[in-house]
Amino acid sequence: MVIALRAGLDRAIQWLAIGLIVALLVVVMLGVITRALGDPLIWTDEISRFLMAWVAVAGWLLATRRRAHIRIRFFQDMLPRRAWRAAEVVIQFGVFVLGLLLAWYGVDIVARNRDMEALSLPISLAWMYVPVVVAGLVTAAQAAGEIVERCRELLTPPVTDHAA
Repeated sequence: MVIALRAGLDRAIQWLAIGLIVALLVVVMLGVITRALGDPLIWTDEISRFLMAWVAVAGWLLATRRRAHIRIRFFQDMLPRRAWRAAEVVIQFGVFVLGLLLAWYGVDIVARNRDMEALSLPISLAWMYVPVVVAGLVTAAQAAGEIVERCRELLTPPVTDHAA
């Protein structure tokens, strides 16, 4: 059931990213076309900024879920298997704390901007910062899952071949 839930979440994030990119392209092209026609829409630049923030976070979430963020494991890969897993637990704990801090401070910045309105739209500036909260929570959840997996591996006794 957890695997199906994760797969559904991953698909939802993928479709969200696709939708956001398409919306961003449409808004930017609308801005370009209306400028070329000499009657620019004033809100396209602002909506583009909002959408870029959300697209960036959607990409972050996809990379986090796919474990595709850049990591330098040169020294970690020199460690024996159990030490590698222990180091991974420490690293993922750091990522977990980072995610919680992002969510915590993201909530604060959303609250501070809640009653401020965008320049050309009747939209709260808080929506520009909501993705930080989402990214923090998903990053913390992903790291917590990684910690659980690595701890299970650490607590599982190594398999020995008695046939030899």
